[in-house]
Amino acid sequence: MKRISIYLVLLLIGEFALAQNPICPPGLNIADPTTRVWKDGKLYVYGSRDESLKYYCSYDHWVLSTSDLIKWEYTPNAFASKGTFDQVPFNDALLYAPDIAYKNDTYYLYFCQNGDVEGVATSTSPKGPFTNAKEIYLKHKNQIDPAVFVDDDGQAYYMWGQFQAKIAKLKPNMTEIDTTTIVDNLVTEKEHYFHEGGYMVKRKGIYYFVYANMNRKGMPTCIGYSTSKSPLGPFKYGGVIVDNDGCDPNNWNNHGSIVEFKGQWYVFYHRTTNGVVNARKACIEPIFFNKDGSINEVEMTSQGAGKPLDAFSQIEAERACLLFGHVRIESYIWDQADPLNPANADQLGQIVNNDRAAYKYINFGDGATSISMRVAPGAKPGKISFQIDNTWSAPFGTLEIPGGGDGKTWTTLSCKINEVKGVHALHFTFTAQEKESFTIDWFKFNKDTK
Repeated sequence: MKRISIYLVLLLIGEFALAQNPICPPGLNIADPTTRVWKDGKLYVYGSRDESLKYYCSYDHWVLSTSDLIKWEYTPNAFASKGTFDQVPFNDALLYAPDIAYKNDTYYLYFCQNGDVEGVATSTSPKGPFTNAKEIYLKHKNQIDPAVFVDDDGQAYYMWGQFQAKIAKLKPNMTEIDTTTIVDNLVTEKEHYFHEGGYMVKRKGIYYFVYANMNRKGMPTCIGYSTSKSPLGPFKYGGVIVDNDGCDPNNWNNHGSIVEFKGQWYVFYHRTTNGVVNARKACIEPIFFNKDGSINEVEMTSQGAGKPLDAFSQIEAERACLLFGHVRIESYIWDQADPLNPANADQLGQIVNNDRAAYKYINFGDGATSISMRVAPGAKPGKISFQIDNTWSAPFGTLEIPGGGDGKTWTTLSCKINEVKGVHALHFTFTAQEKESFTIDWFKFNKDTK
């Protein structure tokens, strides 16, 4: 079976060559990220691949891997339910959120599909291909979102469920559950705000069950957690780790994991794009534990695992971590069969009057005095006001966008700004006329010499 590993070096020069959000490039939407660090020391991300704006997920799983959170390797067709790389003999259904475990020199990929189907496939490599898929029998148990945890004594546990999570011991073969050990209501929506998407990890004797959390606005936008002294519970609600509310005007869910990599813990989660619920991209933030084992909530950022973005390097507009109003990250996927085709692109579009976008954080160094921006002007003129730290501060500059454009033809515009120094959150406030608006590709700041 021939497969391709694709290496993408994200942002190659200077401090800008650091991990940024999202970690997926234009054209590739990886959601529901579950993360593992395997014996080779690399960090691996397994998740759903959103291939359409009309439905969730796809018929194949890709694997993302990195040794430094800077350079990412994308391995397509690690597992598929139909097509050339089909390894699911019993159906051709979409593949939803997976998880993975390692035991006895074998990697076990646990997958789920519509129709209450959960299964497992195996490989000798963390990148696959995963083969010999078989169904895991859990009939009438609200099957969704498998999660697997292997404890220090080698005992593996299998978790699944929606609205209330269930857990059972896996048999030594890692492909069957011991049905006599099933525990219902491991965590629940009422007591723990559990929605779906479980993931378990152990740290300093505490078991953390991480999941999509319904704690706010009646939507599972949070990654939350509960803790216990045993993988079988009882679990006590801990709180929110990250909330992706505000990443897109039509955001709905979240799903992720936490992992320690080279001495630092991180939360992986996803953000919605394109103004739909089913075009999601994996993101990362560093997290921190308190002495009592609790986790501090962190905010969404543009910089992700890296340092604040360099104001004097080109910053892609889709790095916005907060969008308010109607504006959204738009994907132009020219080649769906090849998601990593360089012709694919992301931009900020669908801009309506008084929409806003935020970037956290930008390092302006010892001072920026102008800004350059690549835009496609629309039929009517507009403008962008720039603010630091918050949206109620006075603008430090305004870029005028001329009318008379078609919204597709790119040009680079510049304007002077009041000098800004140091590290700040950057906010854009848009003045525009709906359906006659402009789009934004990238921007960078300059320090003009006298």
